[in-house]
Amino acid sequence: MPVAARIVLGVWAFQEAAAIAVICFALAGYLHLRSRGRILTIPDSAAMMDRASRLTASGRLARAISVLTKALGLDRKLWQAFQYRAELRASQADYRGALDDISEAIRLAPEEPHLYLLRARYYTAMDKELPATDKG
Repeated sequence: MPVAARIVLGVWAFQEAAAIAVICFALAGYLHLRSRGRILTIPDSAAMMDRASRLTASGRLARAISVLTKALGLDRKLWQAFQYRAELRASQADYRGALDDISEAIRLAPEEPHLYLLRARYYTAMDKELPATDKG
């Protein structure tokens, strides 16, 4: 504060310096606390997958699928979200949706062998055979 007084007022100290310092400190604290509630978080697809997992554990499958859909809107390369959404859809007997999701997961991660097993399981559930041109 003395440096600021020297620059602004031309003197090293002045009588009200302490009072002004306290007011500035209080104002800064108030503005900091006030702004904390306004910070918007950036959506994170991994955190959304964790949220979907917690929703599934609580039995809210439709909401979990919705959260996974939003996560995929943020990152279309997240094959794990496609796989998880496929598993949730299959648990609700939506095998067409499950096949679409698992096929996209396979396209994104063709080196994951368990994805082919899941797809075969969904085809079996739909009483379909695996096409001859597909792996697995």
